[in-house]
Amino acid sequence: MEFSLLGPIAVTTGSGELSLGPAKRRSVLALLLLQPNTTVPLEQLIDSLWEEEPPEHARTVVQGHVSRLRATLAEGGAEAYGIELTTHGSAYLLRLPEELIDAHRFGELVALARPEAAPADAVPLLREALGLWRGPALTGTVTSPPFAAAAHALEERRLTAVEALGRAHGALGEHEQAAAILYSAAVNHPLREGLIAGLMRALFRTGRQSDALEWFHRTRRLLNEELGVDPGERLREAYEEILRAEAAGAGRQPSRPADATRGAGEGPAGAPSFHVKHGQGGRVPLQGGADAGDAVEAPAGEPAAGGASGARGGTEGGSAAGDGSGRTGAAPRLLPRPPARFLAREEQLGALTEALTDRTTGESPLAVVAGPAGVGKTACAVQWAHLHADAFPDGQLFADLRGFGEGDEAAPAEILRDFLLALGTPPERVPGSAQAASALFRSLVADRRLLVVLDNARSSAQVRPLLPGGLHCATVVTSRSRLDGLVATDCARPVGLQALGHEEGAALLGAMLGPERVAEDPAAARELVDLCDGLPLALRAAAAQLTARPRWRLARLAAALRDERRRLALLSAEDTGMAAALRMSVARLSADDARLLSALATSADGHLNASVAAALAGYDPERTQDGLDRLAEMHLVDEEATDVYTISTLTQLFARDERGEGGKGRRSGAGEESGERG
Repeated sequence: MEFSLLGPIAVTTGSGELSLGPAKRRSVLALLLLQPNTTVPLEQLIDSLWEEEPPEHARTVVQGHVSRLRATLAEGGAEAYGIELTTHGSAYLLRLPEELIDAHRFGELVALARPEAAPADAVPLLREALGLWRGPALTGTVTSPPFAAAAHALEERRLTAVEALGRAHGALGEHEQAAAILYSAAVNHPLREGLIAGLMRALFRTGRQSDALEWFHRTRRLLNEELGVDPGERLREAYEEILRAEAAGAGRQPSRPADATRGAGEGPAGAPSFHVKHGQGGRVPLQGGADAGDAVEAPAGEPAAGGASGARGGTEGGSAAGDGSGRTGAAPRLLPRPPARFLAREEQLGALTEALTDRTTGESPLAVVAGPAGVGKTACAVQWAHLHADAFPDGQLFADLRGFGEGDEAAPAEILRDFLLALGTPPERVPGSAQAASALFRSLVADRRLLVVLDNARSSAQVRPLLPGGLHCATVVTSRSRLDGLVATDCARPVGLQALGHEEGAALLGAMLGPERVAEDPAAARELVDLCDGLPLALRAAAAQLTARPRWRLARLAAALRDERRRLALLSAEDTGMAAALRMSVARLSADDARLLSALATSADGHLNASVAAALAGYDPERTQDGLDRLAEMHLVDEEATDVYTISTLTQLFARDERGEGGKGRRSGAGEESGERG
């Protein structure tokens, strides 16, 4: 006879599973199994079974369930297994060998596993332990707080075992297996920092550096949005270790292949080694070991194993750039993955090439890719960066400045710290002030051929401390704002992105859905492009809706999108979509500008001039013109010609929805004032 808590509550005998009856009876059994060979007071059972006030006959109900359980166990041959359910005054005792309970066997197997000391033995033990799980713990019990707490405690033990299994595989050099195991758990528990940290290290050691860094930035955003906190020490350490390993990689000497048979107690000299493909460059050997942190960090102030002292200059054999790092820096390659199904934008890619490869000005080239929310600015900049990575052999840096995102924008000091770590500067030598860190950054890269991509900037002031000064460096900035300040003071070359036309939009749908599906109804494809305002983000969300509904024709989705009340909801896919993107833009507006946008949304056809806008908003002409200029700078309205403004349909729908919330506008105005960051 076996008892299951790690999944649906069940009792299994040689002849099959016993019938346990309703949820409350299963819950009584579960509570007795959670405290085996221990008396459980009747009052505790009553408190656990009823979330609200228990009924007057609660004692009788519990006694009835215990009686039926006793009979069921007896029918299953409990006596032969040494199992007995007895009454002790106002309490009950389930006496049994604890190894019959799957949760007990799970705990014993996990306790035997030593993922760091004996990883080869730990892997089968942990796999056997995790194999006991058949679903969420305590499935089938009542949904009261005591059972929720018990299920949570069991799930925590499972996740701890998953993390241990990942460490064991990592210690054996089996990083693909570690990444696969940790990935599924991380998807279901995106705020568990220890799990994400382990996944980041495993991904990095399989050569998937951009994926590892994306997990950090995604988790940081979630922590900020859900809990209002920054990453903790474990997650931050994993991120910094990856950056330091990337910087120190070129100075390490190759070591012997991984030895999966390393026994417990073998020191670092006997630790296995493995390799990570390093962007377009060579293979970077990293040291494997019990602690993943040991695999990517050299002692502070000392060169990495086999490396020459000093940070790498602009040419091979050059002197250190002045950071005193005592390390040889490999070219950091921090770009995200190339955008999927990237199409068109040849004109803008050409403009970026012209702007960023111009060496005739005697200045560090700088381009600003600007456009409305959802137009594909990041995709365009990252696509260009990947196409031209070879022109920047000393590395490519990337940072999300979070100018239009949930939570606060990234502080320059935070980004500079990440850049300096990626360039090989030891953490203890990173200056604390943004001004000093900026100066050190410019000094380090002065003679390097380096590309810097600064994504999602809010203002010119946020960008300036992050600009390199070297003539051979180039910088791409993306923003929903035009960043006129950078154009004025730093001679930035603006590269504007507009909505896609019918042919380009239909081609994107074809790339996402397959050309045959779009060719079935080209008229519906053109209508979808119009309903999505030609914005790639909206079109991708529409394609996601159609992918999830393979029997739908394009015309059916177009018909659904014609309903303006549903359009924004349909143009969303899980955690992304047009409503979320527009909300982040509007949240950065002042209260006056938010009210002006809300008033413009009432325009019948989205075309108006300053005088009409003033009448709609109830503002005087000067105040209206200033507001229109700011909205145009943020690409929330478009100035088609002198005193001719247009507002896109999706922006109109969003602003109307916001205005309709409670009939009082945007909750007193701007996100900054109300605390909203959506």
